[in-house]
Amino acid sequence: MFAAERRQLILEMVRANGAVSLRELARVVQTSEVTVRRDVRALEAEGLLDRRHGGAVLPGGFTRESGFPQKSHLATAEKTAIADLAAGFVEEGEAIVVGAGTTTQELARRLARVPGLTVVTNSLLVAQALAHANRVEVVMTGGTLRGSNYALVGSGAEQSLHGLRVSKAFLSGSGLTAERGLSTSNMLSASVDRALVQAAAEVVVLADHTKLGTDTMFQTVPTELITRLVTDEPPAHEERAATELQALADQGVQIAVANPSGTAGGGAGGEQNQARAQRRDVPLPGPRRGQHPGAPGLRSAGVLGEQAPTGAEQRARVADLRRR
Repeated sequence: MFAAERRQLILEMVRANGAVSLRELARVVQTSEVTVRRDVRALEAEGLLDRRHGGAVLPGGFTRESGFPQKSHLATAEKTAIADLAAGFVEEGEAIVVGAGTTTQELARRLARVPGLTVVTNSLLVAQALAHANRVEVVMTGGTLRGSNYALVGSGAEQSLHGLRVSKAFLSGSGLTAERGLSTSNMLSASVDRALVQAAAEVVVLADHTKLGTDTMFQTVPTELITRLVTDEPPAHEERAATELQALADQGVQIAVANPSGTAGGGAGGEQNQARAQRRDVPLPGPRRGQHPGAPGLRSAGVLGEQAPTGAEQRARVADLRRR
């Protein structure tokens, strides 16, 4: 494929999806990420798109929301690894809320194996994934169906969450920064996500590395309310993503890093990653809801039962991520 053809295809993908990772662009145009990065840089110079670490977005500073068909084909290995790891933070008999999104849908598929679980959700996709789980009770919010992401939104959804109290909320979004926290591109979705957060004692954000450093229009969860981030390991060239992870850790967010290569295709790899996820992080520092001061929280999917890392150890881990 000639450079002009590649760049035209790249531009069409970004226009169709709003945001596309370099990895996905390289797969579609059948070339290396290095070549795609040069193409994206050239298109940015022409004002046709904006570069973001790990990908490209529509010009103008804020990404628009992609529909479910586009999202479901992006960063699939990363979402699988994140879901495998996040499922390990759910215990038998818990009551949790799960927001809408393709990553939370992957999580729901794994929660079907957790006995005695109660899941409150506004997502038809999450409910569908749990529909045949005999030992899981699913409670759906009311609201108006938003067809682009199969989620219930509006005042009906928000009112149904009033007075609810659960242990954890699992949410995804369009972007995550240390400065603003989790954000999304749709106002109605943002309002419901805020209601889900208010119902939970802890907030767990599921976001692959392409969302780190990306800012979108509507804030859903400010950084100080995020208990834990479950993400994948940024590629070696994604220094900005590693920097964002450090900034989030500095603000007290516990970070669990999944390994996509360990879960590709499910099966034994997925079971192994699931086992690694069983380790629990230590309490967060600072004024978090339901928490007390403790050791800072940069965590990774490493050895079971390890002690909480010191601040110096956290910085060393992030520095190691950058080097890799």
